[in-house]
Amino acid sequence: MKKVIGVYRNQNMHWVGDGFPVKNLFSYDRLGQAISPFLLLDYAAPYHFSPTTQQHGVGSHPHRGFETVTIAYQGEVSHKDSAGGGGTIQSGDVQWMTAGAGLVHEEFHSPDFAKNGGLFEMVQLWVNLPAADKMTAPKYQAIAAKDIPVIELEQGAGHIRVIAGRYINDQAEHVGPAATHSPVNVWDGELKAEHVQHIHVPVDHNVLLVVLSGEMQLNGTQHVQDSSIVMFAQDGEADIQLEAIKDSKFLLLTGQPLNEPIQGYGPFVMNSKDEIVQAFNDFNSGKFGEIPVAS
Repeated sequence: MKKVIGVYRNQNMHWVGDGFPVKNLFSYDRLGQAISPFLLLDYAAPYHFSPTTQQHGVGSHPHRGFETVTIAYQGEVSHKDSAGGGGTIQSGDVQWMTAGAGLVHEEFHSPDFAKNGGLFEMVQLWVNLPAADKMTAPKYQAIAAKDIPVIELEQGAGHIRVIAGRYINDQAEHVGPAATHSPVNVWDGELKAEHVQHIHVPVDHNVLLVVLSGEMQLNGTQHVQDSSIVMFAQDGEADIQLEAIKDSKFLLLTGQPLNEPIQGYGPFVMNSKDEIVQAFNDFNSGKFGEIPVAS
């Protein structure tokens, strides 16, 4: 079985804008190449918002050099960007935004969610772009829950969804709808208490298990609580055993390491300091465009 080399837990919440109360579960500034091509993951654990007529979220801000992936579990988020992308995602939906050469975007609770209030739960993942694709044209993929393959586990043990990449189960291959710039798998799932599931991952990928809620035991020995990430060795092993102590919700992320320098500052992730300076200059000179204003 694949060897566990680190478990990190963060229960500290901070606000992103005034709409996203998140726990940062991993970040490239601490883990760097060990998590490549993934950069960052914020988990907005279930949080109740009261009905309001105000707009809650994050106003216009830039990105360059990577992709943001937002997975909605509860609540609704509306997105607009300067490249013409936009839409509202609801429970089960995914938004995959390629910032590429640069854009500005905004993310707010949808008008319906703001008006009615309720529980809000989301994940935002940052995926790095290979150096050759960092200046690619911005792109927006709206992925509806109905288009994401769901593998039902035996004995009603839970399910796994294939958002990106390929999942092979009983000789059947399930392919996720997200288009990616490097080989990655993004699978999310639920495993019910006292059930065990074996998952096979590509041996040449970096692998991260994110336990969002519940409690798990890995490979028969490693205890993992909620709001935790687990890092695995690059040891040629493909098998990971998941056992749910409590009903658990998780994400499994695997990706071929890019093996390129990572230079980031705020909303930009490039390969050199010069490219970061250029990103600021381009943004300040208006090259990232503006979000269209509804007439």
